[in-house]
Amino acid sequence: MLTDLLSDLLPDIVPRIAAFRRDLHAHPELAFDENRTADKVAGYLDGLGLEVHRGLAQTGVVATLTVGNGGRAIGLRADMDALPLTELNRFPHHSRYAGKMHACGHDGHTAMLLGAAEVLSKTRNFDGTVYFIFQPAEEHEGGGRVMVEEGLFERFPMQRVFGLHNWPGMPAGTMGVTEGPVMAGTDRFELTITGRGGHAAMPHQAVDVVVAGSALVQALQTLVSRTTDPLDPVVLSVTRFHAGHADNVLPESAVLGGTVRTLNTALQDAMEAGLRRICVGIETTYGVSISLNYARGYPPTVNAAAPTAIAREVARQVVGVEHVLTQLQPSMGAEDFAYLSQVVPGCYVWLGNDSGNDSGNDQGKGGCMLHSPHYDFNDEIIATGIRYWVRLAECGFD
Repeated sequence: MLTDLLSDLLPDIVPRIAAFRRDLHAHPELAFDENRTADKVAGYLDGLGLEVHRGLAQTGVVATLTVGNGGRAIGLRADMDALPLTELNRFPHHSRYAGKMHACGHDGHTAMLLGAAEVLSKTRNFDGTVYFIFQPAEEHEGGGRVMVEEGLFERFPMQRVFGLHNWPGMPAGTMGVTEGPVMAGTDRFELTITGRGGHAAMPHQAVDVVVAGSALVQALQTLVSRTTDPLDPVVLSVTRFHAGHADNVLPESAVLGGTVRTLNTALQDAMEAGLRRICVGIETTYGVSISLNYARGYPPTVNAAAPTAIAREVARQVVGVEHVLTQLQPSMGAEDFAYLSQVVPGCYVWLGNDSGNDSGNDQGKGGCMLHSPHYDFNDEIIATGIRYWVRLAECGFD
């Protein structure tokens, strides 16, 4: 059972944390530019009497709370950045900044971890060190990677690290805890095809990059359908194809781009090698030249056995055994918590946010899917998130 003291504290803390969350929602900041957010976070932590460190990955904040003489340490991580998206909600705490929006719930993640820090600073019901990690630039820019490269685990050595994400489509009051891969690795590619431009009425005098590009798009699909084990999840999507500006001109070049998503790094290697192989074949067949820029992105997020077992048990204590989902299908979305859990054994869980219906009712009650311009974090799950973080800190040293 959770401590009576925690239950006594939450009625006072949750409304303040919800107000803090809505202030962050109204003032979203993009990757590595979370200056106001970091100031607010650091100020809150400093007010709790925690040891606060700033500067990792430019705007990152790490707070330290040590209790007793135990030599073990764990990390609890929340992300702080918003998305470059124009909000369509009209509730009072809507984004004040055009083209910036908390459409993924990072405002809620940050607020819940601050609430947990406040509770733990008062209950102090553990023996060891808890590091509260407030990470910038999760959305596409890899702030987790930068924090690791700049010495996160050297400066704050820990044995385990934990992360959490709200999840529309899962009812409020449920949690998902799964061992193994939970989020995909994601890579990006851009292809420039060069041929010979000419008159559309005389295609024999040109080298047609549109035909070559069309064949390339079709051929790339065979990397998934014909060269990959059907039981190994992988997605290859061409999302851009730009060529030409006039109806009577065969263009000189075409640019294609897209994404590759997999659940293991070996498949990332295989997809890149296969893409390069197919490009060589298209060059030979169609007489074009192709330059490929293949950029590795986030690695797969993989939950280690020991921290996952702890997180699963804690989730069951917080929301009840019947409300913990342990056989979730991995998401092909990506998450840069992966950079942390590559170094230190970690577990990344999902916290149910609501039904996931894109109602567009502008009520600020959650429900819309992630990255929707109508999305809002559901403040009704704040208490559950705080309870989870607090209990995890109390049990995570086992």
